[in-house]
Amino acid sequence: MVWQNRQLLWERRKKQFKEFWQVFRKNKLAMTGLAIFICLILMVVFADTIANYEMQVIHQNRTERLKKPSAAHWFGTDTVGRDVFARIIHGSRVSLLIGFSTTAMSLVLGGILGSITGFYGGALDHAVMRIIDVIVSIPSMLLNIAIVAALGPSIQNLVMAMTIAEIPRFTRVTRSMVIGAAEDEYVEAARVGGASNRRIIIRHIFPNIIGPIIVQATVSVARIILTAAGLSFIGLGVQPPIPEWGAMLSEAREFMMTNPYLIIIPGLFIALSVFSFNTIGDGLRDALDPRMKQ
Repeated sequence: MVWQNRQLLWERRKKQFKEFWQVFRKNKLAMTGLAIFICLILMVVFADTIANYEMQVIHQNRTERLKKPSAAHWFGTDTVGRDVFARIIHGSRVSLLIGFSTTAMSLVLGGILGSITGFYGGALDHAVMRIIDVIVSIPSMLLNIAIVAALGPSIQNLVMAMTIAEIPRFTRVTRSMVIGAAEDEYVEAARVGGASNRRIIIRHIFPNIIGPIIVQATVSVARIILTAAGLSFIGLGVQPPIPEWGAMLSEAREFMMTNPYLIIIPGLFIALSVFSFNTIGDGLRDALDPRMKQ
């Protein structure tokens, strides 16, 4: 009997995934974004195979400085002779690590806060939402700058600052979804069946509201990559010699007229990564929204 139930569950999930994929692949922009995302992941996975970190990414060779793109250096070299292609490849690891780690922590913390406040309500909900309102009232970039400036520029402090700024978004989304789901019949049936509040939230409510949260997460990754690049550009993000796309833009701004490739190439990768996650988010929204399947 247990085996039959597992088989039925597996078949249902396969059918749901098939329906999801049929809707998702109809969105050409989302498929383009997915292709770009796969390329970015391949860059991250095979970065060490493609380019040596010590010799090509951080080693300075001033005799090779400001070489234009060629067969020897596909994207040229920077102001101290480092290979721009190698730094772009390894910089993808830094940018995506910041984007995914910040989003993951924001999703977990915001999801917990939103689930608790939305389900229980009352004084706890009021207190948490007033704190969220205070955080949201501060422009996110200004909040990031203030936190990083106070703690000092580093990847860890950058991630911490952006996590604090992102938590309210996930809290609000999760809270609103939980409030709506808490009144549904399947939740009432679980209560009648003797399920605890914790079990109701984890096993019944959360699986049914995960769609909008996933969409929010993909858009959040794009926003975080862009924010991290902006903070690195003004010197409050990733510090040299660690390669990061925003930091590469900052190092090259004095040469944007004489060597424009130093600006264009990292800027293009920032734009492509943001485009990828935004379009994937749009595709997921359409595929996960039942109204779009009619």
